[in-house]
Amino acid sequence: MKTFHNEEIYIKTDNFSDSIFKESTMFFDIETTGFSPVKAIVYMIGCARRIKNRIVIDQYFAESPNDEAAVIEAFAGSLSGCSTIISFNGVGFDIPFLKNKYKKYKQEDPFCNVQILDIFKELSPIKPLLCLENYKQKSIEAFLGIDREDKYSGGELINVYYEYLAQKDDEKLSLLLTHNYEDVLGMTKLLSILSYKECIHGIADITGVSVNPYTAYDGSLMNELIISFENKFSVPKSVSFHDNDIYLTIGTTKSYVRAEIFEGEMRHFYSDYKNYYYLPKEDMAIHKSVAAYVDHEYREKCKAYNCYVRKTGTFIRQYSDFMKPEFRFDIKDKYSYFLLTEDFINSKQMVLSYVKHITAHLFNL
Repeated sequence: MKTFHNEEIYIKTDNFSDSIFKESTMFFDIETTGFSPVKAIVYMIGCARRIKNRIVIDQYFAESPNDEAAVIEAFAGSLSGCSTIISFNGVGFDIPFLKNKYKKYKQEDPFCNVQILDIFKELSPIKPLLCLENYKQKSIEAFLGIDREDKYSGGELINVYYEYLAQKDDEKLSLLLTHNYEDVLGMTKLLSILSYKECIHGIADITGVSVNPYTAYDGSLMNELIISFENKFSVPKSVSFHDNDIYLTIGTTKSYVRAEIFEGEMRHFYSDYKNYYYLPKEDMAIHKSVAAYVDHEYREKCKAYNCYVRKTGTFIRQYSDFMKPEFRFDIKDKYSYFLLTEDFINSKQMVLSYVKHITAHLFNL
């Protein structure tokens, strides 16, 4: 087994990444000859940790398949003093693969006493916001503007490793080391992508609420509710997402939600329609206790679709019964609306709850 040691200057780029990348944190990435831990071997493990203003990167490389046990043992030893390990899809691949190897060689499992952060897994809820073509590490690096020399995938380098074993070619070794090195070093720069999730999850204060007019695509004049808030952490770049008539923009330091306002008539449907009667002339439902005083010819037993009262007002969308009473155009509508009142607009706590209601639905938080 060979160990390759390198150091880079640590440069703080943002507060969010700095809050996670502590001296007790270890980034790691493995290189294998296949997906199956039974048939394939792990031929390299790269690790990166922070020591003061330096990023220390060690790579444990198997000069032959017989070095596999030594490689994983060296990696386990490097975790001494670490409380958190960070990977990219480590929960899905790297860690199960290594656990199998530790069991095979009867070595102690080093993952039992550390916290695990998987960048790929943490990204899952905010994929609709980022809207990338795919969520491979290189794609996220491109989104963040991170350049790298390596152009290969791990799968493409399997044959390169076998060729190295046969030829001991330094150029092929350099390709293998560069790929793993840039994967590990790149991970330290990927942390900022998780700041989007933290901004959405950590909304704590509303900085502005207003009703603004705008011109719709069809030329009609509309109003929208605009809610602004400060980001808990800065994010790499501004991104936007919309779902029907609700829009979310995460700016670099400030963000806002825009909700289209509907002005007109909507219906509130009673769920226990068997206890109501419909009055065709008035186009409304009344409770049976009141309907007892209405002539039979002017009333009929309600069905689910006509058990409603009508309301004219100003409404905005909600994804569940966040506010009651809830209103719909039709009983089959998936989502409902609630009355937009001055009391709601003037209550920062209610508005904050509404924003959290929206983000919880959009990103399954």
